[in-house]
Amino acid sequence: MLFTSQFAWPRYVSWARVLLSTVAPAAAYFLLPAGVPPVFYGLTLLYFAYALVVALRGRSLTGVIGLLALFGDTVFFLILASLGADRMLWFASAFYLFLLTEALVFYSTVEVGVIVAACSVFCAVLPRNSVPEWMVVIAGLLACAFAINKRQQSTEIEKLRTRLAEAEKAAEKASEQERVRIASDFHDGPLQSFISLQMRLEILRKLMERDLNAGMSDLKQLQALAQTQVRDLRTFLHSMRPVDVDGANLVATARRAAESFQKESGIPVTFLGTNSPVGLPQEMTLEVLQMLREALHNVQKHAGASRVAVALEKTDRSLEISVDDNGHGFGFAGSYSLEELELLRLGPASLKRRARSINADLLLESRPGRGSGLKFRIPLQ
Repeated sequence: MLFTSQFAWPRYVSWARVLLSTVAPAAAYFLLPAGVPPVFYGLTLLYFAYALVVALRGRSLTGVIGLLALFGDTVFFLILASLGADRMLWFASAFYLFLLTEALVFYSTVEVGVIVAACSVFCAVLPRNSVPEWMVVIAGLLACAFAINKRQQSTEIEKLRTRLAEAEKAAEKASEQERVRIASDFHDGPLQSFISLQMRLEILRKLMERDLNAGMSDLKQLQALAQTQVRDLRTFLHSMRPVDVDGANLVATARRAAESFQKESGIPVTFLGTNSPVGLPQEMTLEVLQMLREALHNVQKHAGASRVAVALEKTDRSLEISVDDNGHGFGFAGSYSLEELELLRLGPASLKRRARSINADLLLESRPGRGSGLKFRIPLQ
C-alpha cells in the first residue's frame, strides 16, 4: 500500500509496540505494587519477546499472521483494561491509541470496526473504575471514520491508476499509429523522389560518358527536379510540426495553414471561414487542424492540382470543413461516406483514422480528371 510504504509505518509501529511492552510491566510495578497478579508479568514478557522479534524482522505482518498479531495486541489491551485502576488509565489509553493506529494503517475498515466493537463491549462490562467506555467508543468511532475515508481514497487512487494506465496505452497506440503514418508518407513521398533522382543521376553519368552536351542538358532538368524535391520535403517536414493554435481560434489558425500551404506549394488557395466562434475543445481543435494539413498535403503530393478551395462553415450542431481541388481526382468516381470508404478500402487511411478518433463524418467525392473534394462534419457539443 502506498500510504504504508511511503512513511515507513511498519517500522514505526513495530518499535512503538516494543516501547509499550517495555513500559507496561514497569508502570504496573510502580503504580500497582499490590494489585497485579504474577501472571501479568509473564504475559508481558511473552508480549515483549513477540514485539522485539517483529521489530527486528523489519517487515509488517500480513495475511493470517497479521490478523493473529492484531488479535494479540487487542488481547493485551483488554488485559491492561481489566487491571481496573485509575493510575493505569493513561497507559491503557496510550495503548488503545496504538491499537487503533495499527488497525487503521494496516487493516481494512471491517477489521477496524470489529476491534472497536470488541473493545467497547469488553470495557462496558468491566467495573466502573476501569477504562471509561465513552473514551473507547469515541476514539473507535473516529478511527472507523478515518478507515472509511481511507478506503474511499484508496478506491479513488485505484480508479486514477486505471485511467492513467488506459491513457498511457492510448498515447502509446496513438504514437505508434503516427509513426506508421509518417513512415508511410515518407516512403510514398520524399523517399520515392530521391530514389527517382538517384536513378536519373545514374542515367546521367552514363549519358555524359557518351555525349557531354546532351548530359549537360539533362543535368539542368535534374537541377529543376532537385529543387522540386527540396520544396516537397520542406512541405512534408512542415506537416510534421506541432499545430500552433492561435488562442484556440480554429478559423485563424486554419487560414494560416492554408496561406502557408500556398506559399510552400505554389498552389493558389481560396479560403472561406466562418465568423462565429467554433468552441471546440483544445484536443479536438488540434486534431481538426492536423486533418486539414494532411488533406492539403495530399493535394500537393497526389492531385496535380492548380487550385484549392478550403471552407469552414458552422451550423447549429456541427462544424463542416471542405477541401476541394481541380486535380486529376482519385482512381474511382462518385461520393462515398466514411463507412463506404472503409467497406471498399478506398480513400486516405490516415484521414479516415483521424475522422473516427473525433467521431466526425467524412464524405469523399472523386471526379476523375476534374478533381476531388473532402468534407468533414465534426459534431459540436
